[in-house]
Amino acid sequence: MTSPVVLRIRTAVAWFSRTRFFRRVGPHVMPPLERGMAWLTRGRVQMSGLLVPSLVLHTVGARSGQQRDATLMYVPEPGGTMLVTGSNFAAAGHPAWSGNLLAHPDAAVSVRGRRIPVRAALVPDDEREATWRYIERQWPGYRGYETSSGRTLRMFRLTPR
Repeated sequence: MTSPVVLRIRTAVAWFSRTRFFRRVGPHVMPPLERGMAWLTRGRVQMSGLLVPSLVLHTVGARSGQQRDATLMYVPEPGGTMLVTGSNFAAAGHPAWSGNLLAHPDAAVSVRGRRIPVRAALVPDDEREATWRYIERQWPGYRGYETSSGRTLRMFRLTPR
């Protein structure tokens, strides 16, 4: 259960994260800040994880075959599955990590420094509305990224293997 204070802070941060300013600056500022936090904490803490559940997604590049890592917000589900959404700061294109999961659905995540193998599956079309409602209980207004981007965001359910 999330405290009312944390929910109020998340609501304010969610609002800020949907501003044009953040969408323009965030892609340049957030990755180095996340790398710095990972270095300081030896991978145990993600900066974004201070307010919302966050993980590091470990994928294999769809074209390169190289190991790729992305720090993402996630929404835990009952039973241990995790939801991630390819918002890409509301950019017009899908994030590279989502293409990697489509090509190589067997991946891994690191949560609080613990590595967990997962299998990724796109959320089926008939579950999208219910999934959006569930995600927005965790991160109010998040679906605004889909509207702003002008594309249907890829939503994945990550199931521990």
